[in-house]
Formats: sequence, structure tokens, C-alpha cells
Amino acid sequence: MTLFALRVRSYFSLMEGTCSPKQLCLRAKELGFTHLALTDCNNLYGLPAFLSACKETGIHPIIGAEIRLEDEQKSSVTCLVEDQLGYSNLCSLLSARHCEPGFTFCDITCKQSKGLIFLVDDLGLLRDLHGKKLPVVADLGYRPTAQGRLLREWSFQHNIPAICTPHSSLTFQEDEDLHLLLRAIAEKTTLSGEGGAQEKQQPLESPEVYISRFSIWPEVWSATMEIGMRCKFTGPKFGVIMPPWRKGMSSIPADVLREDAYGGAQLRYGLDLSEAVVERLEYELRVIEEMGFSSYFLVVRDIIHPKDAEGVRHKRRVCGRGSGAASLVAYCLEITNVCPVRHNLYFERFLNPGRMDPPDIDIDFSWDERDDVLREILAEHKAYVAMVCNHVYFQPRMAIRETAKAFGLPGYEISSFIDCLSWFSSQGEESLQEKIGRMPGLRGAEIVEPWPTILALADRLVGIPRYLSVHPGGVVITPDKIDRYVPVEISRKGVPIIQWEKDGAEEAGLVKIDILGNRSLGVIRDTIHNLRENGEQLREESWAPEDDSRTQRAIALGRTMGCFYIESPAMRLLQEKAGSGDFEQLVIQSSIIRPAANDFVREYVRRLHGGSWPPLHEELDVVLADTFGLMVYQEDVSRVAVALAGFSHARADGLRKVLSKKDRELRLVDYKSEFYEGCAKKDISAEITDTLWRMMMSFDGYSFCKPHSASYAKVSYQAAYLKVHFPAEFMAAVISNQGGFYSCFAYVSEAKRLGLILLAPDVNKSVHNWCGVGDELRVGLLSVKGLSTETVQRILLCRGIGPFTSIADFLYRVRPAENEARALIHAGGMDSLPPQLSRTEQLWALAAFKRTEKHNSTQSLFPPSLPVAPELPPQPQIERLRYEYRVLGFLCSTHPITLFAAQTKNMVKGAKVRDFVGRKIVFAGWLLTGKIVSTKSGEAMEFLTFEDETATVEATFFPEVYKRYAHILSADRGYMLAGLVEEDFGAITLTVSTLQLLTG
Repeated sequence: MTLFALRVRSYFSLMEGTCSPKQLCLRAKELGFTHLALTDCNNLYGLPAFLSACKETGIHPIIGAEIRLEDEQKSSVTCLVEDQLGYSNLCSLLSARHCEPGFTFCDITCKQSKGLIFLVDDLGLLRDLHGKKLPVVADLGYRPTAQGRLLREWSFQHNIPAICTPHSSLTFQEDEDLHLLLRAIAEKTTLSGEGGAQEKQQPLESPEVYISRFSIWPEVWSATMEIGMRCKFTGPKFGVIMPPWRKGMSSIPADVLREDAYGGAQLRYGLDLSEAVVERLEYELRVIEEMGFSSYFLVVRDIIHPKDAEGVRHKRRVCGRGSGAASLVAYCLEITNVCPVRHNLYFERFLNPGRMDPPDIDIDFSWDERDDVLREILAEHKAYVAMVCNHVYFQPRMAIRETAKAFGLPGYEISSFIDCLSWFSSQGEESLQEKIGRMPGLRGAEIVEPWPTILALADRLVGIPRYLSVHPGGVVITPDKIDRYVPVEISRKGVPIIQWEKDGAEEAGLVKIDILGNRSLGVIRDTIHNLRENGEQLREESWAPEDDSRTQRAIALGRTMGCFYIESPAMRLLQEKAGSGDFEQLVIQSSIIRPAANDFVREYVRRLHGGSWPPLHEELDVVLADTFGLMVYQEDVSRVAVALAGFSHARADGLRKVLSKKDRELRLVDYKSEFYEGCAKKDISAEITDTLWRMMMSFDGYSFCKPHSASYAKVSYQAAYLKVHFPAEFMAAVISNQGGFYSCFAYVSEAKRLGLILLAPDVNKSVHNWCGVGDELRVGLLSVKGLSTETVQRILLCRGIGPFTSIADFLYRVRPAENEARALIHAGGMDSLPPQLSRTEQLWALAAFKRTEKHNSTQSLFPPSLPVAPELPPQPQIERLRYEYRVLGFLCSTHPITLFAAQTKNMVKGAKVRDFVGRKIVFAGWLLTGKIVSTKSGEAMEFLTFEDETATVEATFFPEVYKRYAHILSADRGYMLAGLVEEDFGAITLTVSTLQLLTG
């Protein structure tokens, strides 16, 4: 029997619904429904998940949405989709609801209503929409009421169907308290306060319940079934939606692409193209044209390198990455920068005739240029473009904080508790309270009411969506208006976004272009600019940093702090262990160092150094010949599945993709069976098959394909080359771009270790950014805390007229706020001003200037003359350094660890730790950064980086030690560490046994 539930809401009715689309489908099936209409409030956020859940459970999907207005009547209409046109109209209506101020239901035209059914539960609105000849139905809700009687009678008189709907936001009645919590959080009230949800919510109930309730009006249930039968649309089927290339309306995109690709190839390789290049170009151009991707390449190229009014292309510094970097066509169009012929990059990973889903090209721009690029795209393709959204879900800390607020706890108590929650293991089925009870930061603490109740409720909140944000860079451009494909709304940043995440957009066939920001590109740009200002020239056309022996040596030694993607402690240790420094190995290292592959990282190093390994299968040796028999890249999963288990290329690519999905365990069941069966047919033992499958599972979470890793390695080599050959300019650019794995403090220390002389900020010499020349590094004004951008601009403007001749001259011309002037004094920014006063005297001069300024009502053309300073005692060195550290975050002349010399006497210096392998030492270090990880048993441990004035030291805190000291570990503080020095393939670490905070 066909049974319909025509109005239910999931947790994508944000801060109202309590269950996922999958939970709804499972419950509907359990209750006996065959058809389910998901009608979330003002959105289709959950449509991809809903369609997937319906397919899995056998429920027939009905697509719809409840459109609510923020008018005085709080009016709402539920729209059900009958066909493809109705779906497009619903997308447009939802977009208008979000994007058009003052949108009302009276704005809806008959054309916009085609293919839709409007369920209305308000008599006045029902009259109005019926008067506009819209396809309306009277919605009587989940039980007969007095209002329902009026609706039924009026609809009967006007020959309008009257139906019943669950009008449900809950899966079970027990979810009511979760619903109330969500409403309290949304309305910023407490669970016991006014303003929360008062109306009792109804769960989805069985068809028999609704039939029984409406037995007094039996025609209502029949009408409900008839309306449900009209909704035959089961989801959008667009095919692949390519961004259109409109700049050559009279040209065929494939012809333009061919001409431009060959022109670019001659610029890359010279006029006489090799046979290998020509064959590869012809093959790619044929596949691209057959699959209809020609316009996509041209659109991406025009975004990256747009033409100006004279038709000249503006070249931007970019890093084209992802699987698209395997394309020679992309390389010739200067979308990517790694030669796929030289590095044997596999084009079919990006595009092949059997691939069903649309691939995309990821482009990194400099972090401070990316927003301008996005603005250009949004302006040029207005109404046809939007960014992809991110659904932001409640995570443990957020859930605990918001639940505690709803319980009325004071902010200081909540913050104090949250600050102790440094880490959450994703392993196991433990509750929040059980996980928190094992946290080192709460060691010995008793968790008393109401916290146990809060944690129990917060546990149920985790994983529920809270709001939408903007995807880091996904852009969708469509040939028809974008709101005909998917609803669009405006983000908090004012950017149009579609209502689906990247996976949902991809499943619907919307091809996205990723426009991303990369700080390292800004670092490389600014380093080269600084070099040119210093009279140095770097010919980028012939620049091949991967072939430079000094750069290779630095990478082999792990001396890459500040270098994009290869500067983290784990990556630098891997470089030391590998000890190779060549490009191909760096490509492998960039991909193998992923979260779930720790065991394989060590095995890679062992095999790299000549260690033998038993061949698992002769075909595997061929497939993985370049990676020592290990699966390193994403495409290795597909290639092994094809070679050893007989997968088709399309099926193997599907396996690769599933590994990164949130619900991978469920979706992997069929793949695993097929893989084991395929291996068995080739007489591969169960033991070897288990090993292969475990290698595949190490691609959990994020992992890279080889073209992506090669693209990153190219940027890494460029950064490492600049650091080796031009350290002052490079470190200045690293710090000026204010990014990277480490803090400014750590980069300053690295600069000193490179032999650079750090020059304090100076109001007569510093500019906004840091600058390097020779062996000197000048601190930029950007590093003076509290100094506004406007004041920095005034300093540079006034200085352009003439240098500052005294403190009074500076203060008179620049007019900084008093706190800004004090910050500059403490940073040393006025030390060079005549007559070169001590900082105590400078502070006195500032106070005197302020007094003179206050009592001088006339505006003189000249700075006031200040009285001669009295004889003042010099500022104690420790006090001067303390103030300097406070405003800069580092010390120009020394390292703060040296200030504890009395306590650290006779301790081993960082540069000498290597000499004590296998021995216990005591080392004094400044904590730079740390990474908490989970052991196989689910316990927390941490890898931390410490430094003194001579070197950095990587330290390991195993679970027992970490539990003991986690509560006192804090960045930018000094510690005394005792532990065992250990070596692994030449890389040195300190396994800590005891730790003590340095004080004084």
C-alpha cells in the first residue's frame, strides 16, 4: 500500500529540527510510509543527503520546502515539487526569499508556480493565493482542529483539496528536550527563560494514527494520497553543468583551446615541439573536446590570466594543483606550473571518458589577492555564479559551550571548563562525559551538577548543523541563471552561496572551480620584489630550483622552516630521515605524510635507504615501482584495484573517492567484497589481500594525488631556494605575510640562527612590512602591537616630506594616540631620534609633549620645544626587555631563554642535543608549537617543538607524561625538560620524562 508523509523537517531546518534526513527515512520506513516529503524551512540544504538516504532505505522521495516569511503574520507556505520545472521554480522562490528584500507570497506569479503544489495552513493566505490562481491545497496538519474545520469548509466550497500532514520536526517524542535546547540557543535565552519554544512539537507517527485522527473527515486522507501521487519528481538530473565561455561567442571553444594550447606549448618548450609533447597534447585535446570540457579550460585560464582593455593578458602568480595539474593543456595555458611530461603525471586521474563525476581545477592565488579575484568573478558572471557553502555542525566544544549558556551558567565558569578541553579523540563510542573524564587537563577534577546533565545533552547536539559558511574557494558558474539549478542565498560576508556543500554540488553535476588563497605565493612574490629593490635579478623563466644542489642539501637536512608545506615538525623530521632532497622524493613525502599512514611513512624511509621487502604480487611491483611498493598517491588505490582485483577504471575511481567521505564505512562494504573477490580470482592470498586493503584504508581523511603533490613540491622548492640564497629577503617576506606553521617569534629565532642581524623597528627607516638586505633584517611597523594601519600610513606619508628630527617632531607631525606612541617607544622605534634618549627619557618626553599640547590652545606651525628632561634612572634591562616582548612578541637583541641563564646553567644547548643520542639530558627550551594525536588505544599524547637560541628540538610526550604535564604546557613560555635523546634514520627527538616551568 502506498502511504505518504507530506510535511516533515530534518535538522537542516536549522536550530529547530533534531534528526538527520537518514534518521527520518529510517523512521518513516519503520512506521510503514512508502513516500516521504522533506520540507525543511527555507532551504534545500539536506536534499543530497535526503536523496541518498531514500535510495538506501527504499523510500520514495518527495522534494519540497517550507517557505517562511519574517512578516508580522509569520506566514508560511509549504511547496511540493511535481516535476523538473517545479524544482527549478522552487529553487528560484527560495532564492528570492533569501536574496530579495521584502519578498512576499503575493509576488509569486502563475509562471513561477508551475510544477509546484502549495500547502497552506492559514485561511487568509489560502484565500489570497487561490485568488491569484496558484495551485493551493489546504493543510489541516496532524490532527483536526477548529482552524482546520474552517480551512476544510472553505476549501470544500472552492473545490480545493484538504489534506493532513505530520508537520513534524522530531523523530521521536524524546527529542523534545533537544528541540527546546536548539530554540534556546537560537533565541539566546535559557531553557527556563522566556522566549523559548512553547508549542509542543509532534514526532512523525504511523499512518494508522493519522487515519484514525481524521476518521471524522475521511476524504482528507484520500486527498493526501492523491496529492502525494502527483509528486513524481525524484531529484534533479542535469548531467554535467559546465561554466560557459562567453568571450568568444563566434568561436568554437575547442578550436580556441587548441590554438592557445599549442601557442603555450611553444612558450614552454620552444618552437620545435617534441613528439612526446605533441602526442600528449593531441590526446588530451581530443578527450577534452569529446567530454565537453573545452569551455571549462578557457574560463579557468581567463580567470587566472585576464585580458586588459588592450587585449594583453595580466599574468598572476598562481599554483594550479589537484588532479588538474596532470594536464599538459593546463600547463601550456599556464594554469599549472609542473610539467606533466617530465614528471610522468597521469592525465586519466583528472579526465577520462569513463569518469562520471565532474572533475575540477584547484587554483591557489596569493592569500591577499584571492578576494579580488573572487570579486571579479562574481561581478563578471552576476546571476550566473555563486560560491559553494559549508554546513557548519556543532562540534564538542561548541556544543558544550552553547548548552551551558542555555542552562544559565556564567561565562567565566563556562570558559574555565572549556579551556581544559584540549583534545577530543574521534575513536570509540564513548560519551562526551566519558571522554572528558579521561582528559589530562581535568586530571583530578570532580565534575559536578549541572555539568553531567549539560554534557549528556550536549552529546546529542554534536553533529547537528548550526549555520552556513562559505567554502574556502569553490565557485560554480552556470549557463542558465544559477538559481534555476540550486537555491542561492547571501552569506554573512555578503557573498552569494548555493545551499549545497561541495559533495552535493558535485553529485548534482555542478562543476566547480576552486579559487583558494596561499600565503606562500605571497612570500615568494614579496621576496622577489624585495630582491629587485635591492638590485638582484631572478629570471623566473629559466628558474629551476629543484635542480639547485644547495637547495637539495637544505631540504635533505630539514632546514625548511618558513617553506610552504615542508616546514612542519613532522615534515622536517621526514626530510631528515629520508636525507635525499630530490624533487621526486619530495613529491612522495608531500603525499605519504597523511594522518592515517604513520606505519607506511616509516616503511617508506626504510625502503628508501635500501631495505628489502617481500613482493606482494608481480603486478603490484609494476604499478607501484616509483614508490617502493607502497600506495602513496590517491590514484594508487585505483590502479591497484584495477590491476589486482579487476575493477573497471570508473569503479576503481569510485573506491578512491569513497575513502574520503564521511559515511565511508557504510559505502565501503560493497567495494570491499568486490575487492576481495577480485583478488581471490587472481589467486592472491587472503593475507596479502588484507595487507593491500589496509594500505588502501590509510587514505582515510585527506590525501593527495601525485599531480597535487608535485604542484606543492614545486612551490616548496621555490621557497627553499629563496631561503637558501636570499635568507634576509625570504624571512622578511615570511614574517610580513603573517602566516605559516609557526609564530612570528619562531621565525625571528630562525632568522637569527641563519646569521641575520635583527634591526629594531625605526620610525625613520621601517616601512609597513619587514625588509631584508644582505645579512640584515629590519622589523616592519606591522609588528608593533596596537599601532593602527592609519598611523603607519601617516608615518610613511610624513616621512616622505622629510625625516623626523626629534620625538617632538614625530609626535607633532604624526599625532599618534598615546598608547601607539608608547608601543613605538617600547619597541625601540624612537631610539634613533636625536638626541637618542633612553626609553625612560622618551616616555618622559611623550608625557611632556602631551602636557604642552593640552595647555597650548593655538596650533603652531612648528613642534613645541620640550623642557630638558631631568636626570632619570636608567630602565632596568629586564623591564625594558619585558616591555619590548609585550609589544613585539619577540626580542630584537636576544632570545628570552637566555634570561633564565642562572637556572639553566650546565644544561645541554639545542645545537648539541645530537651529541647525546642514547643518553638522558636536561634541556631548557621555549615552547613554539605542538600537535596532539591519539594513540591506537585512544589516549592523548603530544609532539612539541621547543627551541633555545641555538636550535629547535622536537620533543615527544607519551600519554603518561602528557597526562602529568598537559595542564602547564603553554606556547611562548620557557621550560626545563629532562628526557632521553633518540635517533631514527638520522632524525633526533627528545622523549620527555619530566618537565618544569621556568619562572623568574
